[in-house]
Amino acid sequence: NASLSELHLTGIPGLQHLHHWISIPFCIIYLVTLAGNSTLLCVIKADPSLHLPMFLFLSMLAVIDLVMSTSITPKMLGIFWFHSTAISLDACLTQMYFVHAFSVMESGVLVAMAFDRYVAICSPLRYLSILTSPVVAAIGLATLLRALVFMSPLTFQIHRLPLCSPAVVDHSYCEHMAVLRLACRDAAVSNAYSLSVSTYVGSFDSLLIALSYALILRAVLSLSSPQARKKAFSTCSSHLCLMALFYIPGLLSMYMERYHQELPPHIQVLLADIYLLIPPAFNPLIYGIRTKQIRDGACRAISR
Repeated sequence: NASLSELHLTGIPGLQHLHHWISIPFCIIYLVTLAGNSTLLCVIKADPSLHLPMFLFLSMLAVIDLVMSTSITPKMLGIFWFHSTAISLDACLTQMYFVHAFSVMESGVLVAMAFDRYVAICSPLRYLSILTSPVVAAIGLATLLRALVFMSPLTFQIHRLPLCSPAVVDHSYCEHMAVLRLACRDAAVSNAYSLSVSTYVGSFDSLLIALSYALILRAVLSLSSPQARKKAFSTCSSHLCLMALFYIPGLLSMYMERYHQELPPHIQVLLADIYLLIPPAFNPLIYGIRTKQIRDGACRAISR
């Protein structure tokens, strides 16, 4: 049925009777995401001393997190609270595009932030000469273009596929592979493309991040002060844990969706929700509040 114009999202399959309870932590996480990232952006904008590459990358991450969370959470809460499962096909494709494109952008910014920390720790005297404003802008633009180039064909392919009834998507948002199951004809090309892009972005970016932090840890081990080593280890470990929360559940949910259909559907959906909702809530805490410059900037803004 090529004229299919409305889809229905089930929320979390198999756990519909717990939707009201599940909505509580989801709502809290979303409010924390909004408050944390908005505060971070306001503090960085208000304090000229924070207009450095590290905090510009952090601002990019905050904007991406706000858009990515807002693209799925309000609709998700509408399903949980009001059983508002209907979504137009155009709105579904738009949501899909925003979710996947901004996920790729977030991955790119995390790579840029890892490179920023590598330069700051391993070449501190050349930091501002390497990461100049044009370089930071070019990195941000490259991250945006990569997301557009990778994700535009994905949405275009689904837009051209005829979708069949029943128009029920077993997911809490318009995830690509979940919508692809409604295709009336063979969607192997779109499926393979999605899998290839996700694998490339996840594995290549995480490899670059791991390499950056390995070089950082090697430099940290040469520090003479035990306190400096402990602080650096603490910072690196928290960053890596947060990145693992972004990459591992995302890749696991994708591969389970593709290859392990016998697993409970709610596990796949919850994993996909975790990698989109948890990191945006914790990013301002790990990268922002724990940073002394951000705390000092917030104090100056409040005092003014």
